Amino acid sequence: MGARFAKWRAVIAIGKGLPSWGCIEANAHGWLAMRRCARKRPCPVVEPEVIMDGEHALEECSEVTGEVLRTVFSELFAQRVVLEGMVLKPNMVLPGMTCTVQPTVEEVADATVNCFLGSVPAAVPAIAFLSGGQPAELATARLNAMNLRFRSRMPWALAFSFARAIQRPALEIWQGHEANVVPAQQALCHRARCNQAARRGEYSKRWRRNDGKQAQHGGQWQRQWGARSRSLLEADAS
Repeated sequence: MGARFAKWRAVIAIGKGLPSWGCIEANAHGWLAMRRCARKRPCPVVEPEVIMDGEHALEECSEVTGEVLRTVFSELFAQRVVLEGMVLKPNMVLPGMTCTVQPTVEEVADATVNCFLGSVPAAVPAIAFLSGGQPAELATARLNAMNLRFRSRMPWALAFSFARAIQRPALEIWQGHEANVVPAQQALCHRARCNQAARRGEYSKRWRRNDGKQAQHGGQWQRQWGARSRSLLEADAS
């Protein structure tokens, strides 16, 4: 259809003394090279990702994510990027994968949207979240909670740009075997439909029951995360 895109991506880790202010500023300033591409008027896709690796708490991720986003948008403004024509692809606000305290679905939704309300200008039309290594069902449930709980307060549309959270369950089922192609395709379609429902705040218990059936076909990665996903989803349901 003639659409052209220019993507900028930066990965920010949280750790002892990380990220430094210089790190955040240098990554945000990388947009200067992107600005040169803007002369041909592509759609900017801005992807600042604070990754889940580490032991950091939810509150620390919120602080770092907010600082990263504010710095990025300051640079975008300085480079005269038209915010109404861009797509933001950030992380959700999440604790580290090895953090001993894992929040509920609602807590993640609240922390993420509140962080973004203070960091992302209303002129941005859409936020498409990265899954960032989350279990598929949890990534969907968290997106759904945001759209359900904050629908009347958000100036931007919340959507998804998941890769692993859509593809991994299908790959775990497929495992390179011809006999598994059809169930793997079904799992892929199912996850896409689940996230479509979450985009509308309509990811209900019916979808989650089907998630359980799909997970029965999964492999080691799904089993590893299964207990944690189920406990957090059960806490959400209660």
